[in-house]
Formats: sequence, structure tokens, C-alpha cells
Amino acid sequence: MASVTSYGAAQTVTGSCHLLKIGPIQILIDCGMFQGNGGGEKNYEPFEFDPSEIDYLVITHAHLDHIGRVPKLIKEGFEGKIIATQPTHDIMRIMLLDSAKLLKEEYKTLRRKARRRGEEDKIKEPLYTEDHVKEIFQKEWILLNYFERHKLPKKIRLTFGNAGHIMGSAFVMIDYEEKNIKKRVVFSGDIGNRSRLIIDPLDNTEEGDALFVESTYGDRLHRPIKESIAEFKQTIIETLQRGGNVLIPSFALERTQEVLWLLRQMHTKGELPECRVFLDSPLAIKATKLYKKYPINLSDEVEYEALSDEDPFSFEWLEPTPKREQSLSINRVKRGAIIIAGSGMCNGGRIMHHLKHRLWNRLNTVMFVGYQVRGTLGRSIVEGENYVKIYGEDIVVKAQIATINGFSAHGDQSDMLEWIGNFKELKKLYLIHGEIEKIEAFSNAIKEKLNYEPVIIEHGKKVNL
Repeated sequence: MASVTSYGAAQTVTGSCHLLKIGPIQILIDCGMFQGNGGGEKNYEPFEFDPSEIDYLVITHAHLDHIGRVPKLIKEGFEGKIIATQPTHDIMRIMLLDSAKLLKEEYKTLRRKARRRGEEDKIKEPLYTEDHVKEIFQKEWILLNYFERHKLPKKIRLTFGNAGHIMGSAFVMIDYEEKNIKKRVVFSGDIGNRSRLIIDPLDNTEEGDALFVESTYGDRLHRPIKESIAEFKQTIIETLQRGGNVLIPSFALERTQEVLWLLRQMHTKGELPECRVFLDSPLAIKATKLYKKYPINLSDEVEYEALSDEDPFSFEWLEPTPKREQSLSINRVKRGAIIIAGSGMCNGGRIMHHLKHRLWNRLNTVMFVGYQVRGTLGRSIVEGENYVKIYGEDIVVKAQIATINGFSAHGDQSDMLEWIGNFKELKKLYLIHGEIEKIEAFSNAIKEKLNYEPVIIEHGKKVNL
């Protein structure tokens, strides 16, 4: 009997890793990094399965919580084939090379902590290096378009649908036979908000016997996108008019491109007060180039601009700052700046030194435009901490804190209920990728509105399909 065991994103948001076994064939859906509370050290723990026995690694999309341990998987013996979309393949390269650089610094911190506990043998070297990342792209890849069926051994078929989450993101449909009965299991990956700004919307599917679906925002409805855009504009205008600066901790993928698209529109319409806009993220600069490379994956309006030789993510006042000295020079700008920098959860990256220099100033605004995982600096700031520690110093939080929820790349409860409701003969429904209270709220909503009895997946517990 086919089975699935989840080794990540089970009653938590990060570390997506689901092992599907169909007869002798083993298919791993994602191999993500744990983030937030204790995530760093957890990534160093041995896999709870044998990487050398995995036949196929299927990547739903290129966020680190879905790809961040792929180099470790290969380092520890994976020799199978990798299946993804072309944009995901390209984005993975820049994401993982950037991750490898950050892991060098994380390793030093984790090593010191382990040494103090007398456990230095647990963390002997960085999780992986740039060389391990390069090995990934020497493997055999199977690159699929949406709804292109690919044959695997033992009468297994794999198909991607557009998950509408980030460029290249996919939900996975796997067809197989068991005792001459045709079955399909679907893994949602991360389901996108239907009110997306810059990429094509989520696809639907009607066929599936078993569904593993994310629950990140299963407990809430997002603010309408028009209201979120209005709040985004108002916050920027008010901050600049009072002589402050806007700090936007932003994810390099999707969120940065959405922010740039909105700022470009404000500039074109004359809504943006005169200012300097800094894109202070080498990774986001590289990612934005990839978004321009695949205009067919963009929404109609953005695609039209891209195909008309316009740059939908640039305008006159935008200053990319890829070099370190360029980033440090931003500190000399006292007022009238919008600074877009990673990481999106403030757990590293260039946003840290901008927060150190500007978080204490009540004229400034820190605008969060993405989800903040528990245990991250971003979550602490959002939850109202008066002081936060940055580079070993206690920094007082006096800046205005704004949270714009409507830009989420994840669907809210309504989006996901609508998507699940398209399935005609769903027999089993499993909830993954969510904090437990959100999963429970989503489970109750599914019972009430769709009349399914969902199963909340537990880490490491096998379920038979």
C-alpha cells in the first residue's frame, strides 16, 4: 500500500519534507530548511530516512523552507533524479548559493553554542557549502511545464499545476495503480493567494483521492488586496512626509518584486514623494532578473510591460546596491529613504544593520510585508517587544511598526477552502505546513464547510493512502 511519512512541515510551518512510497519507488516531496525556534540546529540532525534510497526528489517551489536541505540530501547520498519547473530550477541556484554563504556565519554561532554545552561533535562543519550546491545542478533534472504529464516507473505519472505562490511554484499530482485501481495523491506545496499582483493565478484540479494541503493561514482571512495596497501607499507617504525612512524587510522572491511593482506604479502616477529607493539585497537583485526572464509566468498586466521592453520592476529613483560598501553608504542617508532588504524575517542579512541604525528613531517605519515565523527577530518586533538584540546590542524599538497582511503569497482560509472544494471525489485529506492552532482552526472550518474529516499529520508518523 502506498504511504506518506512527513519529516518536516508537520504541525510547523518550515522544513517541508514528505516521503511518498509507491511499491519500490520512493519519491521525496521537497527537502526544506527548518527556520525559527531551534531551526538552525535541527537542520544539522541526521535525516530520518536513507537519502541514497530516494529515487526522485520533487521540488514544489524555491523557498528555503522547501529546498534548504537539498544540498545536505546530496551530501549524504542522494543519487536520484530531481523534478521541478524551469523557473524553480533557476531560482534554486541563486537561493541555495546565497544560503551556503549565510550558513558559514550561522555555523560559527551554532558551533559556539554547542561547545558551551559540551556538544561540539554535533556540529562539526557548515550544513553545506557552495560546492555542495553546485553538485545539485550536475544531477539529472526533469523540467516540466504545468500540466505536462511525465512517466515514472511502475505506471506512475507525475504532473504539476500552477500553485500561484511564487514564480514556478507548483502543486504535485501523482497518479499510480494499486491492485489495478487507479489512484491519485496530490501535494499542494504552498497555495497562492488568489489576489496576486504579479504572477498568474492558481490553477484548480478536480481529480484526487488523497490530498496533503498546507495550512499556513488556515485560521484567518487576508485583508482585501485593495485595502492592503492603500495602507502600503499611505504608510510610505506619511513616513516620508514626516521626515522618516521606510525599512521593508522583504523576501527576495515574489515579495520584493511586488513591492517594486507597487513603487513603480506610485512613481508613474505621481503618488510617491521624492525619495531614494534602495534595493539592498544581492539575492533580490538576481531574483528580479529571473522574473523578467520568464514573462509568460507573470500576470497579464506585468507580462504586457515586460514584453513591451519596459522593466516592470524598475523606475528612475530605484538604486540597486549589490556591493557591501554601497549598502553601508545608505547609513549616511538621514531621511527620505525607502530601504528594501533581506532577510524577510529579520533573521540575518543586510536588514539587520539597517534596523540597528534606524529602529530607535520614532520618525521611521518598519513595514512588514510577509509572514514572521515564531522565534525570529521579525516576529519579536511585530509582537511589540520594546527592546531587541541586534549584533549583541539591545536596541530600543521606537520606530512605527506596520504589518501589511494582504500581500501574503499564501492563500487564506477562504482561498484554500475554495481550492479544496474543486475536488470531486476526495477520500482522504491531510493537513500539513502550519502551526498547530492554525491547523486546528482550518480543520474545523473544513469539517463545517466541506464536510471532510481531515487528519492532522504528525512528524515521522506513516500514513497509508
